[in-house]
Amino acid sequence: MRLYLIRHGETDLNKQKILQGQSDFELNDYGRELAVLTGKGLGKVSFDLVFTSPLKRAKETAVLVIREQQEKAIDILEDLRIQEISFGAYEGMCYGKDNFNIPDKTFLNFFEAPEKYNTPPQGESFEEVIGRTGDFLRELADNSEYADKTILISTHGCALKAMLANIRKTPLEQFWGDGVHKNCAVTIVDVDTTSGGKMTVVEEGKLYY
Repeated sequence: MRLYLIRHGETDLNKQKILQGQSDFELNDYGRELAVLTGKGLGKVSFDLVFTSPLKRAKETAVLVIREQQEKAIDILEDLRIQEISFGAYEGMCYGKDNFNIPDKTFLNFFEAPEKYNTPPQGESFEEVIGRTGDFLRELADNSEYADKTILISTHGCALKAMLANIRKTPLEQFWGDGVHKNCAVTIVDVDTTSGGKMTVVEEGKLYY
């Protein structure tokens, strides 16, 4: 099994450094362009199946990426477990230096020191996102019907890193590694279904635009 994990294309809120979390926003025109270019870059990859976060920005990215393969019917399945982390009461607030308006002045620990991150009211912790994305990956690896499949997974910045944390057993303080992936960056993971579903990261954060 080979997995292609992709972060969704750009939204206006990405540009403005506003927390989206599980709020549902569409791609902007540039985000759509990135997804189309990425689809062309992956044109020689024959996807058998797509899993996507139910949020619009991830679903639209998936549809645009596989548009190059329209001659082939590809199922697109939504899964709540790969949607973005919830920022709860802080969604819609700005974390950019010039317009920062989040009540918790330590919020940037989210990016800089995740082990010290304070979960927002009604929000999710890193541990919760790692838990649900891990469940998703294990279920995928255990499904014998997918053993020889090539699967696109359209998701979000934190949720994607949570999947990688499951694969690499990354300690929380190293959660972000080299940082948040750029919009439409692609990470390739091989799953050895003959050895208990062992997962290996082949390539991380590759851009096709």
